[in-house]
Amino acid sequence: MPSNANKSDLTPTTIGPSINAWNATFLDALFTQWKADSSSVSSEWQDFFKGFELGSSLENQEEESKAQSCVDSLIYNYRMEGHYAADLDPLGLHDPIRTRLLPESFGLCKGQFDTMFDPGHLDLPKPSTLRTIIERLEETYCKHIGVEYSHIEHREQRRWLQANMEPIANRPSFDNETKSRILRKLTEATTLENFCSTRYIGKKRFSLEGSESLIPMMNELINEAGEHGVEVVTIGMAHRGRINVLVNILRKSYDQLFTEFEESWIEDFAGGGGDVKYHLGYSADILTDLDKPMHITLAPNPSHLEFGHSVVLGKARSRQRTQCDKDRLLCIPLLIHGDASFPGQGIVAEMFNMAHLDGYTVGGTVHIVVNNQIGFTTNPQDSYSGRYCTDIAKMSGAPIIHVNGNDPEACVHAIQLGVQYRQTFHNDVVIDVWTYRKHGHNESDEPRYTQPRMYQAVSKMQPITDQYASELIAENVLSKDVHEQMVEDVRNELEASQERSKTQPISSSVPPYQQSTTWEGLRGDTRNREVDTTVSKEILSKIAHALGTVPDNFQVHPKLKKLLETRKNIITNNIPFDWGIGELLSYGTLLEEGSPVRLTGQDVERGTFSHRHAVLIDTKTSEPLICLNNISQEQAKLCVHNSPLTETACLGFEYGYSLGDPHMLVVWEAQFGDFVNGAQVIIDQFISSAEVKWRRSSGLVMLLPHGYEGQGPEHSSARLERFLTLCADRNMAVINPTTPAQMFHALRRQIKWPFRKPLVVMSPKSLLRHPKAVSTISDLTDHNFQPVIDETIESNTFKRVIFCSGKIYYDLAAHRETTANPESIALIRIEELYPFPKVELLKIVLKYTETEYIWAQEEPENMGAWRYIDAAFRDTFSIELTRVCRRPSASPAVASNNMHKTEQNRILIEAVGLPVTK
Repeated sequence: MPSNANKSDLTPTTIGPSINAWNATFLDALFTQWKADSSSVSSEWQDFFKGFELGSSLENQEEESKAQSCVDSLIYNYRMEGHYAADLDPLGLHDPIRTRLLPESFGLCKGQFDTMFDPGHLDLPKPSTLRTIIERLEETYCKHIGVEYSHIEHREQRRWLQANMEPIANRPSFDNETKSRILRKLTEATTLENFCSTRYIGKKRFSLEGSESLIPMMNELINEAGEHGVEVVTIGMAHRGRINVLVNILRKSYDQLFTEFEESWIEDFAGGGGDVKYHLGYSADILTDLDKPMHITLAPNPSHLEFGHSVVLGKARSRQRTQCDKDRLLCIPLLIHGDASFPGQGIVAEMFNMAHLDGYTVGGTVHIVVNNQIGFTTNPQDSYSGRYCTDIAKMSGAPIIHVNGNDPEACVHAIQLGVQYRQTFHNDVVIDVWTYRKHGHNESDEPRYTQPRMYQAVSKMQPITDQYASELIAENVLSKDVHEQMVEDVRNELEASQERSKTQPISSSVPPYQQSTTWEGLRGDTRNREVDTTVSKEILSKIAHALGTVPDNFQVHPKLKKLLETRKNIITNNIPFDWGIGELLSYGTLLEEGSPVRLTGQDVERGTFSHRHAVLIDTKTSEPLICLNNISQEQAKLCVHNSPLTETACLGFEYGYSLGDPHMLVVWEAQFGDFVNGAQVIIDQFISSAEVKWRRSSGLVMLLPHGYEGQGPEHSSARLERFLTLCADRNMAVINPTTPAQMFHALRRQIKWPFRKPLVVMSPKSLLRHPKAVSTISDLTDHNFQPVIDETIESNTFKRVIFCSGKIYYDLAAHRETTANPESIALIRIEELYPFPKVELLKIVLKYTETEYIWAQEEPENMGAWRYIDAAFRDTFSIELTRVCRRPSASPAVASNNMHKTEQNRILIEAVGLPVTK
C-alpha cells in the first residue's frame, strides 16, 4: 500500500448483500433475524430478503401447479383409459394393461402420494391426498367394471356418467333384499341348466352356464325400468341362454318348456311348421319384484344372428306410437348379442346408424353383449379388429360399460346405470358382460379341440351361483340352509313339471290374433279374400283437394305447381290419373277412414322416379309439408321417411313395425327392385316364413320397381322368381299390377282384409308416365282388385291367347295393333300371381277354347314367373303353355340398350306375330 494513502480509505464500510461459500452461515443467521424483525437489518438486506422470498414462493407455486396439472392428467386418463386396466376376464386369460396409468408416466412419484391435491370433479374432500385420489379412481374404473365414454360428444352426458359412478366407486351398497333377489335368480338359472343337462342329455339347448349373471341382470333391468315408469320391454336375443330367459325372465311355465323338450304333442301350426324351442318367442304381463305392472315380449329369432334385432326395434317403435309415447319413455328395447355376431354382422352397424334418425329412433336401446370370448370355435383375434367386440357401438355415441360376469352385483349395477342413462338421455347404452361358455357351441360339441387353454381354465371355475352364495353367507345375508332350501324348491318344481308335461302337454304358441287386443277383430282364416275396397266420389274429391292444396305462405317449386293443380281437380274434372295419384289416393282414403299409413324407403318422399311427391319442400325455408295430413281433423296420420342407404335393417324394422300395429298400413319401397336382395335374410327368415314357424302375421307391403327397359342388369329385375319360389301355405300375396286402380285397391285391401299377409308388389317404372297406363274415377268407385284382367276387345275369332303379367302387356298390346289380325289375339293379364287365381283363370280357359295358349314375359326363361306359371297351368288345368321369353341367362338383363330393344322386339314378334309392312 502506498505510504501516502489517505487514512479514510482504510475505514471499514458496510458490505452490500452477496452470497458465497464464505458467508453462508452469516447469511442464514441474518435471514433468521430478518424473519423475526425485519427492521433489525439494513434496508439493503431487507430488500434482498424480500426478493429472495418472492422468488422462492413463485418457484414453489410453479412446482405445485405443475404437479397439480400432472394429477389432473392422471385423473383424466383414468376416466378415459381406466378400462384397459380393469379386471374383466373371469378366466384370467387377458392381462389388464396398466402402463397407461402409472403415476411416473405423468411426472408423479411415490413420494408425492401423501401430498394434497385438488381432486377436481371427483367426489372427494378438497384437497385430498394423491393416494386417496388414485384409490377412488382405481375402485371406479379398474376393478370389475371398465367404462368407455370419452367418445361421447356431449359433455353433459360424460359428466352425468362420472357423477353416477365415481361417488360410489361403481360399487353401490345393495340391501339384503336385493342381494337375496340376485341370488334367487342365479339359483333358478343354474338349477334349470343342471336339471336339463341330466334329464335331456345330448339335446341342444344352448346352455347359459358360465353366463348365468345375465338372468339377474335382466331381472333388475325390468325392476329398474318399472321404477322409471316403463310399461313395456321388448327383447331380442339369439339362441344362447334363450330357454333360461323364457322361463326365468318371461315366466314361461316349466310345463310349457318340458312339453317342448318331450315333444309330447304336435303343434297345430299353419302348414305344420313350427321351430326349435330355442328360437321361439313369448309374451307375458307380469308384476315386477317392486310391484310395477310390465309387459315383456321376447321376439322369435332365427339362427341368423342379429337380424331379428332390427325387427324388435321396429316393433318397439310401433308400440311407442300406439302408446302415444312421444318421449319414448314407456317402451324400452333390450337387445342381447353375442361377442362374435356383434362386430361380425353388418346389420349391427346399420342399426346403430339408424339410432338417431327421425324415422327410426326408439329413444335409446339397451344392448347386452354376452361376451363368452369365443364364436363357435373362432378366437376373438380372428373375429374383430378392434380391442373390444363392442367398438362398433361408438359410432352412435353410446357409453360402453364392460363388466366381469363373475361379479353379479357389478353386473346389476351396470344394467341399472344403463337404464338410468337411457331414460335420461334417450340414447343407446352397451353393457359388455365378460363371461365364459362352459360347454362347446352346443352341449354335444367338444371345445377342447380348438381352445385347449381356455377350457383348461373353464374346468377350474367355480359356478357363479356357488361363489355368490358363499359371499352372502359370509356377509350374514342368509344362511347356508336357506340357500340349500332355495335350490331344493326350484328342483322340486322342475321335477313335478317334467312329470306333468308327459301326460298333460301345454301349447305355448298362440297366434297374435288370440293373445293381443291390438289384433282384435283379425283372424287367421284366409279363405275369404273378397273385400270391398271401393270409395265414393265425394271422399275421393275431398282427398284430391287436400293433395293439391298448400298453405298460402308455402313456397312450392314452380315445376310442381301444375302437378298440384292437376291433383286438386282430378276427381272433379273426371280426368284419367296416373300411378302417383292412384297410390296417394289410396293412402288418403285409408287415412280418412282412420287407418294410419307409414311409407319408408330410399327417396320415398319424392319417389325414385320423381312421381310421388308425398312430401313437398318449401323452396325458401326447406320446411316439409305432407298434404295428405290436412284432409280433416279426424283423420289418421301419414308418416313418410326417407331411409338411410341400406336394405337389411330398414326392411327388418318395417316388418317389425307391421307386427306391432296390424291396423296401420306399413309400406317399404326399394329404390329399384334389384336392390331388395340386400335384405334377403329378412325376406327368407321372416316375411315369407314367420307365420308357419312362429304364428306371427304381418301386413307389410313391399314396393319393388321391376321391368325391362334397357337399364342393364342392376336396374331391371326385382327377382320375381325368387318370391314365387317362397310362396306356399298362403303365406303372402304377390302381384304385378298394370293400372293405377289395381294398385289403389291392392293397398286398401291390405287393411280391409280380416287377416294380415305380406304383399309383394312388382311396381312400375316406365308405366308411371305411360299414356295408356291410367285409370278413371269409376275404376275406384265401382270396381275392386281384379286378380285377372280379361281381354277388353270383343271378338269371336281369337286364335291365340297370350297370358302375361306386368309391363309387357302394354308392349304386346301396342305391337298387336301393327299386325294383320289384331282381333285374333287375346291378351290376358295375371295381376295376382300368388295365391294362384285358379277360379278366375278357369273362366278364361273355358271361355277361350280351340286356341293356342302362350305365356309371354320379358325376363329370361330361368327368371320371372314362367316356371311357376308353367307348373300351375299343368297341375290345375292340364294345359301346356308355349313360352316366349328371353333365353336362359345368369344375368337378369343385357347392358346394351340396342341389344335390349332387339331382344324385346323378338319376344313381341314371336308372341304376337310380324307387323304388317306398310
